[in-house]
Amino acid sequence: MSFSSLLHRCLAVAFIIATIAPEPAIAQDSDQGNWRFGVIESYDSPSHADRLGVGWTRVTFHWAEVQPDGVQSWTPGFTDEQIEAEIAAGRMVVGLLIGTPDWARAEDRLPQGLWAAHDDPANSWANYVRQAVSKYKGRIDHWIIWNEPDIRQGELAHTWDGSVADFAQLQRSAYLAAKEANPQAVIHLPAFTYWADYVAGSEQYMALLLDQILEDSQAMANNYYFDVATAHLYFQPGQIYDLLGLFTNIMRERGLQQPIWLVETNAPPLNDPDWLVPNWTLSVTQQEQAAFMPQALASALAAGAERIAVYKLVDTQDDRAANPEPFGLVRRGTSERPAFATYRLAVGYLSGALRAERERWDEIGQIRVDQEDQTTTVLFSRLPEWQSVDVTATDEKAQLVDMWGTKQIITPTTGIYTINLPPASCSQSIAEYCMIGGPNYYLVQSAEVLLPAATPSSTETPSSTETPFSTETPFSMDSPHPTVTVMPSVTTSKTIFPTLTATVAIPATVTPFAVTLTMAESPRPAASPSSPTGQVTIPDVNDSPDNVLPLALVGGGLVLIAGLGLILLRRK
Repeated sequence: MSFSSLLHRCLAVAFIIATIAPEPAIAQDSDQGNWRFGVIESYDSPSHADRLGVGWTRVTFHWAEVQPDGVQSWTPGFTDEQIEAEIAAGRMVVGLLIGTPDWARAEDRLPQGLWAAHDDPANSWANYVRQAVSKYKGRIDHWIIWNEPDIRQGELAHTWDGSVADFAQLQRSAYLAAKEANPQAVIHLPAFTYWADYVAGSEQYMALLLDQILEDSQAMANNYYFDVATAHLYFQPGQIYDLLGLFTNIMRERGLQQPIWLVETNAPPLNDPDWLVPNWTLSVTQQEQAAFMPQALASALAAGAERIAVYKLVDTQDDRAANPEPFGLVRRGTSERPAFATYRLAVGYLSGALRAERERWDEIGQIRVDQEDQTTTVLFSRLPEWQSVDVTATDEKAQLVDMWGTKQIITPTTGIYTINLPPASCSQSIAEYCMIGGPNYYLVQSAEVLLPAATPSSTETPSSTETPFSTETPFSMDSPHPTVTVMPSVTTSKTIFPTLTATVAIPATVTPFAVTLTMAESPRPAASPSSPTGQVTIPDVNDSPDNVLPLALVGGGLVLIAGLGLILLRRK
């Protein structure tokens, strides 16, 4: 579940107030090859996860539910058969360890014996970690330790009652116990929200935690007690790029080289008839959620994320009471939201990424993803106006694909593809730009220079190599997604985009790790014919249901700022 979504709703609106004028800001195991992309809790509907073609998922082991009656009990919210089915389907399973049952809770509300040595039987948390890691060894080898400890006491999403030093001990105990139980285990830091600390005006929790860990004389010998960093970022593709860069720089400034994963992202809609959201703070329509998917994925790749997942696959019965908005790509009745289709297509077209670069972030979003023998450029307008973009041609023709899968072959003029992009519906703005851009397009062309063969990344090992898809081959929404294995490799460029405020530490340049339709169902746009002049006009697929909340509503939304705080912290 997403503990950070409500904070994002609150703080992103505060961000609207704080933003000043734009200025320069500041390995692999899936036999599908789509190992980078995942969806949370795929066991709720494996058939939908199969259709998405994702390579991994996350399951939660809440200690109080897993062992409600003591160490002899074991009752997770899923069965061994479900875990086995996920693995058989080619999806890597990541476990999340969190929570403290009453029987294991000390007077300070921390796990009993937390500060005892990890191999001391009195350390109840280490015992739980050891038992989980041992039980699932070889089936679940990635483990995230806790979730969003930066959410402060008194907030509804609060999960951690101790100090930063206490959490460092929790992480240390978990790492050492897990590695003893399974030397192949990959241990993650908890996900951080960024926004909790931004609201409080405090230093980022991630930085405080890492500083605590660096004080430990044994930390270096134990990889500083984590192998992967984790983030949860919602609603704004631009800030996905910025904040992944910020988290990465927090590590790099301390000499730490671990990769980072974006384990939760989404932009839940307010206008789905199955789940209308009357008290929304950030306006997102179903069309905009659909557009968000490729924008978020491409932004995360450009920022150096090794893996990315959408929270979540399916709205369950419990979600309606616990969550203020629908996060599922699939409704409770098993019908798919439009974002399901666009996420599925994005997984297919962005798989096999070797490098990624955000080439523009002004009135146009332009993110290039380099694959083994081709480049895929994600393009969209960031304003409620038509935009024209020129892309350098690397071949005599290219394939242009809209976000629903409609394809056309286009040709350049004097080495340039000129593409006209339809406006964003812009039901929510951030500073001078739309929070979520307009309809996305993939420009797929052969690579100018063939890239070297892929090699395994630092945290995964590919189980197979497959053939990349050709720009000449139509991508079928009903056929398996073609893929290749990858080596994370990202380069970045400094572009112009809205900054938070002069006091927020968003880096001017990002140094990634080692890289790397309508309220029901809107019709897919028809492809316009290829233009002999090389200029392509994309049909405007914005429809009236997605334009019911005009840009002017932003002003009304600002009135909510004074009362945001705890009012918006309604969450699961």
